[in-house]
Amino acid sequence: MTLNLLLLVQNKPVSTASERYLLVYMIMVLIIITSLVIVFFVVFQKRKNKLLLERIKEQQAFEEEITKAQTETQEQTLKNIGWELHDNVGQLLSFASMQLSILKMQVDDEVKEKFGETSKALKESLREVRSLSKSLNNEVVLNIGFEKSISNELDRLKKMKFASAELITKGDKVHFDNRKHEIIIFRILQEFLSNSVKYSGAKNLKIILEYQPHNLSVTATDDGIGFDMNTIEQGSGLINMQSRAALIHASLEIASKPNEGVQLKLNYPIS
Repeated sequence: MTLNLLLLVQNKPVSTASERYLLVYMIMVLIIITSLVIVFFVVFQKRKNKLLLERIKEQQAFEEEITKAQTETQEQTLKNIGWELHDNVGQLLSFASMQLSILKMQVDDEVKEKFGETSKALKESLREVRSLSKSLNNEVVLNIGFEKSISNELDRLKKMKFASAELITKGDKVHFDNRKHEIIIFRILQEFLSNSVKYSGAKNLKIILEYQPHNLSVTATDDGIGFDMNTIEQGSGLINMQSRAALIHASLEIASKPNEGVQLKLNYPIS
C-alpha cells in the first residue's frame, strides 16, 4: 500500500505538466489562428477598399468625361450661335440700318426726326449683337483676355438695365496654367449674370477677382430679390455652374436669402 501511494504521488506532477503543456499548445494554436484571421481580415479589407477606391475613381473619371463632353458641346453650340448672330443677324441689322439711312435722306425734316430714334435703336441693337457674339466665341475671349471679357460683359449688361456693374481686381495677377480654365470660369460668371438678368430684378452687379499665390478667389454678387436656399430647386443654370466648377477642381458656393440678393463664391487652384 505504501508503494502504491508513492507511485501515485510521483505520477501526479507528470500529469500536471502534461496538462500545462497541452494548455500552452492550445493557447499557441488559438493565437496563431486568431492572428491568421486578423491578417486575412485586414488583407480582405485592404483589397475591398482598393477595389472600392478604383471603382470610385472610375466613376469620377467617367462623370468627368461626360461633363467634359457636355461642356465641349455647349461651347460649340455657343460658338455656332455667336457666328449666327454676327454673320446673319448682324448683317440683317446692318442692312436695315443702311436702308433706314437711305430713306431718311428722302423725307422731309419732320419725318427725319422720327427716323432718328429708330436709327439709333438699330445701331444700338447692332452693337449689342456684335458684343454678344464675341462673348460666345472662345477664341475671342482668349484673345482679349479673361478680365477684359468679364469687363465687356458687365459693360454690356450695364447698358441694358443695371445702374452699376463693377469689376474689382485685387492682388498680383497670376497666369492660368491651362487657359481653357479661363473660359470655364468666364462661362460660370456668364451663367450667374444671365440668372441675375432673368430672375433677380437687381440694379447693381459686382464681381471681385482676388489673385493669391496659388489660387484665384472669385466673388460675384447682385442686389436682387434673392431666394430661400431651403426651398429653391436646382435649375439647369446652377447645375451647369457646379459641373463646370467640378471639371476644373474648383469649389463653388451659392448663398442667398429673400430680399438680400445672391452671392457666388468660387475658389480655383491656379497651380
